[in-house]
Amino acid sequence: MNRQVLLFIALLSVYSVFGQVSYSIPEEMSKGSLVGNIAHDLGLEIKRLLSGKARIYTRNSEEYVELNRERGVLLVKERIDREVLCTETALCALNLQIILENPMEFYSVTVQITDINDNAPTFEKSEMKFKISESAIPGAKFVLERALDLDEGINGVQNYELKPTDNFALKLHNNADRNKNVEMVLQKPLDREKQDQISLVLTAVDGGEPQMSGTMLIVITVLDANDNAPVFTQPTYKATVTENSPKGTVVSTVSASDADQGSNGKITYSITNTLENVRKVFKINEENGEVLLIGNTDFEKSRHFQINLLASDDGGLTDSCKLIVDVQDVNDNKPEINIMSKSTVISEDAKLNTVVTMINIEDLDSEENGNVKCFISEDIPFTLKTSTNSFYSLVTASELDRETASEYNITVTCSDEGVPSLSSSVTLTLQISDVNDNAPVFERSSYEAYIVENNTPGLSIFTVKARDADWNQNARVSYMLEDSSVNGVPVSSYVSVSADSGVIHAVRSFDYEQIKDFHFCVKAQDGGSPPLSSNVTVKVMIQDQNDNPPQVLYPVQTGGSLVAEMVPRSADVGYLVTKVVAVDVDSGQNAWLSYKLQKATDRALFEVGSQNGEIRTIRQVTDKDAVKQRVTVIVEDNGQPSRSATVIVNVAVADSFPEVLSEFTDFTQDKEYNDNLTFYLVLALAVVSFLFITCLVVIISVKIYRWRQSRVLCHSNLPVIPYYPPRYSDTLGTGTLQHVYNYEVCRTTDSRKSDCKFGIAGSQNVLIMDPSSTGTMQRIQSEKSILDEPDSPLEVRPSTNSNNIHFSEQRKLSIILFR
Repeated sequence: MNRQVLLFIALLSVYSVFGQVSYSIPEEMSKGSLVGNIAHDLGLEIKRLLSGKARIYTRNSEEYVELNRERGVLLVKERIDREVLCTETALCALNLQIILENPMEFYSVTVQITDINDNAPTFEKSEMKFKISESAIPGAKFVLERALDLDEGINGVQNYELKPTDNFALKLHNNADRNKNVEMVLQKPLDREKQDQISLVLTAVDGGEPQMSGTMLIVITVLDANDNAPVFTQPTYKATVTENSPKGTVVSTVSASDADQGSNGKITYSITNTLENVRKVFKINEENGEVLLIGNTDFEKSRHFQINLLASDDGGLTDSCKLIVDVQDVNDNKPEINIMSKSTVISEDAKLNTVVTMINIEDLDSEENGNVKCFISEDIPFTLKTSTNSFYSLVTASELDRETASEYNITVTCSDEGVPSLSSSVTLTLQISDVNDNAPVFERSSYEAYIVENNTPGLSIFTVKARDADWNQNARVSYMLEDSSVNGVPVSSYVSVSADSGVIHAVRSFDYEQIKDFHFCVKAQDGGSPPLSSNVTVKVMIQDQNDNPPQVLYPVQTGGSLVAEMVPRSADVGYLVTKVVAVDVDSGQNAWLSYKLQKATDRALFEVGSQNGEIRTIRQVTDKDAVKQRVTVIVEDNGQPSRSATVIVNVAVADSFPEVLSEFTDFTQDKEYNDNLTFYLVLALAVVSFLFITCLVVIISVKIYRWRQSRVLCHSNLPVIPYYPPRYSDTLGTGTLQHVYNYEVCRTTDSRKSDCKFGIAGSQNVLIMDPSSTGTMQRIQSEKSILDEPDSPLEVRPSTNSNNIHFSEQRKLSIILFR
């Protein structure tokens, strides 16, 4: 097997590298035979074929050659019969492309199929019959049927032999199509009387190795004299027919004449072509020579027809001519769009001129009908670029943005230049994959939120919202606080933000009087890699709540001293006594104060301005008005609910200061005295109640204990052994106490400053147990008033101790026990 390899490498495009390789192999090679080392011839490595998923692309559905990527070679996949593959062309070749991906490349490969001598010459008819008049003169020619050899070149028909050669000889004529016309020439006159029928054998021989041949029997019937043969008006006729013409169309008319008369001058027309494609498409009217269309003419299959015509008379004389029929192309084929390789997904950050799809266009028509132009919509970021006459690349023409368009349906339309123009289209769906190129965007450039003071910690204030135009993980937004401080305190101690929802929560309870507003920044960050973020400023406004009562600034309220406003008895109506000044640390209507007169010693004497707090007289002061006047003013704010404060204003109606001083000195003492008396009375009541409850519990407990002990002793049979505590002596069978206990209660009082302003006679109880007595108990009671000398110290001398105890002025009740 001879194999020729031609390698042509050419740069056909700035986007992909193309190469062309040509191989030549004989037909009828067995499956798996080596065609060529494509990897070596193209300068490619085996790993490039594997990583690029190298494959063969052919326009036809049949594949005769396959690619072995592991070895980098082309192998015969199916049996190749050149005569079946290329019926009408002398040059037979397979055109295929090698496609690689990542990056996209393709190479053209041409495999030429050479002919071998695998077909013998054959005749369409196994026998030809001639009727030749005996009057035929030597040199008369008789056209014989040519042999058909499907092989090409030297393997085709090379020569003819005719045997026996007693009367006839062969004459061969070479035509422009390299075929030979075979004519049988009469060498010697025929003599019907000697031989009325002659049998000859025509042998066709090819030039292949081994040589093959085919034969046909020629039977000649010798007739009586017919000395004129038919003659065509011209040796070659030409006609034109449009493809897809209807059946019955007259293609051309040929004409021949015969000088004989009668039956010897009657001409019959016939077609002598041996190829079936002619006989299936054309027929001739035997009588008038009209060539008719009986089949379909397809320019893409056969562009020319050569019809061999024969005119014969009844005497057996013939003449031949040929009719050349050119098929005119019509635009009857749409462009075929073949997707060689395509991507269904492309990243939005793909560079310009990135190849997305490679397309092969084929139109079987010719000239203008076969000129194809392809285009796509102009409002998409893609363009078609042609690399060769029939190959297009769909590439990116501008930057892609998935957020603008996440998918493109690209319609590629291809139209030829025929009239009318035919077109075809294909739609490519391309998904744009996302990259993290968009930062989260807040719905507002800044936020303002309001929260009422004294809120509950953890209360939701409001929500910030940011959106990310990206997709999936790149669009997942999380929120966080930017590090900052408010009055030197980290902002995280004031508020917190939910990472998922963006809800702002109060961490502490706010006080409007301490902080009225504060700012902080919230950052929204997506989940891309690397992450993108954006910030927004949030201003939180604290709203006031009526949580502070008014505070009276004037008159000043003190516990130890008394301030009084003097009003002369000559004061007229509207006299300004004083002005109550109060403030409220709240704001707004919560701080609007109003003044009212709550109570007064003489309501008919004073009034209070509701807005300014001024206390004025509403009538003329008279001598009958008391010197000491007390006015109670209530100050209320305008909150809901409102809060208030009261202030007592002491007013002295007098013309001189000494008069005021004598009146308000006792008043001050009485006030202090009454306040202290109330406190200590409450304290004494609490102590007495506690002691009473304690004694009651102890008594009940002792009763229960004794009852349980008596129950135990009553039910026991053990002897009772009396037990006497230490220092106990039984005298005459009667127990006595050896000690004398004195109980003495002493109290003191002071004029108006003691807890108790009443005196109770003190008593001294002495319990004397005489050891010599028989169980008698004497009780000596003595009473002594402790109020006789209230301002002098009290001295008590117990009988058993020499200690002297002095009681000074005090404000509590003392109980002293002496042993």
